Amino acid sequence: MSQKLLQPKILLLVGMMGVGKTSVGRLLAKKLHLPFMDSDKEIEKMTGFSISDLFARYGESEFRLGEEKVMERLLNGEPCVLSSGGGAFLSAKTRALAKQKSVSIWIRAQADVISGRTEGRTHRPLVPSMDNQKVIERLVKECYPLYAEADLTIESFNEHPAQTVIRLMKELEAHHVVSPYQPTYKR
Repeated sequence: MSQKLLQPKILLLVGMMGVGKTSVGRLLAKKLHLPFMDSDKEIEKMTGFSISDLFARYGESEFRLGEEKVMERLLNGEPCVLSSGGGAFLSAKTRALAKQKSVSIWIRAQADVISGRTEGRTHRPLVPSMDNQKVIERLVKECYPLYAEADLTIESFNEHPAQTVIRLMKELEAHHVVSPYQPTYKR
């Protein structure tokens, strides 16, 4: 018997870029037989532009207004595993809606883990390739107090995402979000 959601809610993954929201989200969705959604991909599909291009064209504040609208649409949707962009949960409006419509899960990682995962990647608009560690440390100080408002927190280590999912499933089970694991025996 596979595990399933006990309430029809969205499992919203929040946290900084590079913590593994997409990798963990895909595996979690597969394990729970739920659709997987990525808010950044939805924004790119809707606009026809990459996130980096949108930042360059319109600036961060305009991007965030559009992101709020996309998050509202997604959070009002059907149960799924939803990976949000790193800044999406920083919006008070999005956090308030998430409290109603989802179980929010902060995937937290240390600054050095995030730095190692994002170093040299050019598609991250807020993290330049130079001074990567300093920018990430600043973002950690700014963002972590708001991410801490999530319903659950799971640490992301330098490990395979499947290991993070195993720990996350135990947390979801302990908080009565998913049904208890019951192994099936074949004779």
